[in-house]
Amino acid sequence: MSRKIEIFDPALCCPTGVCGTDVDPELTRIARDFATLQNKGYDVVRHNLAQNAEPYVSNPEISLLLEAEGVDALPATVVDGKILKTHKYPTKTELASWLNIDVSELEVKKSSLTIDLKTN
Repeated sequence: MSRKIEIFDPALCCPTGVCGTDVDPELTRIARDFATLQNKGYDVVRHNLAQNAEPYVSNPEISLLLEAEGVDALPATVVDGKILKTHKYPTKTELASWLNIDVSELEVKKSSLTIDLKTN
């Protein structure tokens, strides 16, 4: 059975949060990890409070979390309907564990492209 992982982001300036001049490296990493997983067919979704508040209200676990702790609890990670992590983004190891895959599936492959800069 495939698991569903949802991240409930705090309010971000754009859907990924990877925009502007002062980009948080964690946002870049989680955006890359999720893009990698989505490209491999895994059911992973990120929600952005600034773009669409409906999932935050309709998910009872997230709604209760926000009532109890406010937006400071975000980001929150929900796996199959249960909150498994708050206040920080999941690590590659956590994502791999929750999906029952090897962490190497999340590694970005280094390009083997080489450029010859010699001029004649």
